[in-house]
Amino acid sequence: MSTAHRLPGDYSTVTDPERALKYAIQHIAVARAEVVEGAITLLSSTWAHENAAELVRRQLTARLEALGLVSGAGSLDLPGSENWFIPDLAVVPADLAAKTEGALLPDRTLLVVEVTSPSNGETDRTVKRRRYGQYGAPIYLLVDRQHRACTVFSEPTRLGYAVEDGPHAFGVPVRLPAPFELDLDTSRL
Repeated sequence: MSTAHRLPGDYSTVTDPERALKYAIQHIAVARAEVVEGAITLLSSTWAHENAAELVRRQLTARLEALGLVSGAGSLDLPGSENWFIPDLAVVPADLAAKTEGALLPDRTLLVVEVTSPSNGETDRTVKRRRYGQYGAPIYLLVDRQHRACTVFSEPTRLGYAVEDGPHAFGVPVRLPAPFELDLDTSRL
């Protein structure tokens, strides 16, 4: 009897495609990659994109410290779907972040922020908005650089979000609901 030799990374005999895809994405040799509706997407940001995320992060910092929260760009798993997202910014409880080595579920976040790029804008506006809501992310802030506007989505449902606040043109303050209770200055986004 002969046993076929398997090469490292050979997933041809894996019976659970979702598990194999998520395993592969975590071990791919690039800085950042995510799975969006089953398609591997390599992420690379421009300085303008990173600047927009950083401007949001800086405005949140004092409030996060007061609430015992931290922000970062850690992975979010959406079990039962072929999705593994890496948001531009997510806010989670500090104690949870300190003990979590792998991905979190979106319902463990308090805020998820995505900043659009020409290559992923539609994904952030539609797929991620729907999926973050379905998976219970309480607040989703979409910073749409192509449309020069911000929208806050809240009250997650099985279909996405029940409440949509915006779009608000860059330059108009954007209110983040509880627990943040903060007006974001969008004039420099």
